[in-house]
Amino acid sequence: MSHSVIEASQLSLTFETNDGPVHALSDVSLNIQKGEFVSLIGPSGCGKTTLLRVIADLEQPSEGEISINGMSPHEARLKRAYGYVFQAPALYPWRTIGKNIALPLEIMGYSKSEQAERVRKGLDLVNLTGFEKKFPWQLSGGMQQRASIARALSFDPDLLLMDEPFGALDEIVRDKLNEQLLRLWEMTQKTVVFVTHSIPEAVFLSTKIVVMSPRPGKIHDIITCDFPRDRTLDIRETPEFIDVANRVRQGLREGHSYVD
Repeated sequence: MSHSVIEASQLSLTFETNDGPVHALSDVSLNIQKGEFVSLIGPSGCGKTTLLRVIADLEQPSEGEISINGMSPHEARLKRAYGYVFQAPALYPWRTIGKNIALPLEIMGYSKSEQAERVRKGLDLVNLTGFEKKFPWQLSGGMQQRASIARALSFDPDLLLMDEPFGALDEIVRDKLNEQLLRLWEMTQKTVVFVTHSIPEAVFLSTKIVVMSPRPGKIHDIITCDFPRDRTLDIRETPEFIDVANRVRQGLREGHSYVD
């Protein structure tokens, strides 16, 4: 029996600026079920990251309702219901990889032995076993981002919020991390909300793609992807994949957001 992890109803968010109000989100309603992998795609400034930040209680909506596992975003944040992965790895340079992953656990008061066990598990999950004592600068960008995913998962939240985590990486690294992220999602059964600019990335990773139109950020289309969970990158050559990618592209175009 699936249940809603995120329920958003008629969310709007307006930022007051010196140049007048900026309508970042307008009338966004969205339901995300447990275990889904949902990508938010759209042009820069369409409110993808704003929506993610509202879910994370980092921004407050001006209107509308949102709940995370039946709680307000604020309660969910206090209960640490989600892990958040930023665009940049955001690792502390003076802490080793192991100590970076352990940071939320330290803050939450886990014992040293429990921290060590969870760090070991986290490193294993993201294929970084053996790198615990290294410092961030000793790792490639892709490895640093994997460490930040391990940190977001260290306290075992149900929900993983990811804001273009692979946007700064080259395509070959990105492809590899996309495959690894799929395996990770399959193994951990987390619910993932993933912001991206990349159509192939969204189609490859998601069970559902939310196409957003430019400001004020609205949901233009919601596209279901039902590719098998054990898919590999080869699927991108199939007619089914290309069909879904075309529908996403079409949705972005109709939302006046297509930038070639």
